[in-house]
Amino acid sequence: MSLLFVIKEGFSSIGRAKLPAAITVTISFFALVLLGLFSTVSLSFFDVIQEIRSRVEVEVFLGESLNDAQVIEVVEQLKRLDGVREVDYVSKDQAAQLFTQDFGEDIVKILGSNPLPRSVKLKFFPDYARPEHLEKLAPKMRSLSPDVDIRYNQSFLGQIEDNARIFTMVTGGIGFLISIATIVLIGYTIRLAMFSRKEKIKTMRLVGATAWFIGAPYIIEGALQGIIAGTLAGGALYLLIHQLLISYEPDLYVIVRSSAMLVYPATVALGLLLGIFGSALSVRKYLRAAAKS
Repeated sequence: MSLLFVIKEGFSSIGRAKLPAAITVTISFFALVLLGLFSTVSLSFFDVIQEIRSRVEVEVFLGESLNDAQVIEVVEQLKRLDGVREVDYVSKDQAAQLFTQDFGEDIVKILGSNPLPRSVKLKFFPDYARPEHLEKLAPKMRSLSPDVDIRYNQSFLGQIEDNARIFTMVTGGIGFLISIATIVLIGYTIRLAMFSRKEKIKTMRLVGATAWFIGAPYIIEGALQGIIAGTLAGGALYLLIHQLLISYEPDLYVIVRSSAMLVYPATVALGLLLGIFGSALSVRKYLRAAAKS
């Protein structure tokens, strides 16, 4: 019976304070929409970063001192390096063909011989295509042969990682501030609701009601406000991303689509969690203050 009363009170509390609840839901809605947009952009950015990492190519040039058997052995050892996803061996003849494709000239006819070295092109899994990991692998690659030369765009990779760190810090900080503001707003509304019913709360305490029994309806009220705001925000994000982007920016939609599918349910869940957390903090603080007075 008491649980049923608590749930009923939680739902009816919103009806008794329509204006504060509406204001809280509205502001929380906009806050969650912003969080959802930031989350979608952030996830899409990291998807792009992962795609760039997966295309990073390390080229290992092999010296002329290696015979065919040694080249095969070097290639096999390169395949066993941590994080290697793809290995492509380029012979001298293939290198000459690539030169002709790129420059439209036959290097053998120009120079009378083929000076291009044999090479092995390595591609890594995204989590391994980082500057720090490649720097650790470089000595291992060089140890395979005394005249091995390793080439990859180290400065470009460094810039990618620096930009990823800056972007993470900025979006994380903004998301944190928006979350705190939402928690404070919901908590403030719950405190107003409890203050307006302070006489009823005092009566309940006098007859022996527990803190849980008194505070649970308000936590349910905060959870309802959060889930309503989260549901509305998820719907707004769907309209913004799936409808507007498809119509006006289809190329951008392809990039953010997979991230957006994760953000929609996460926005509803986040609204619920922020509502519960904000109301629980407010209830705890109010009951503590009421107990001392």
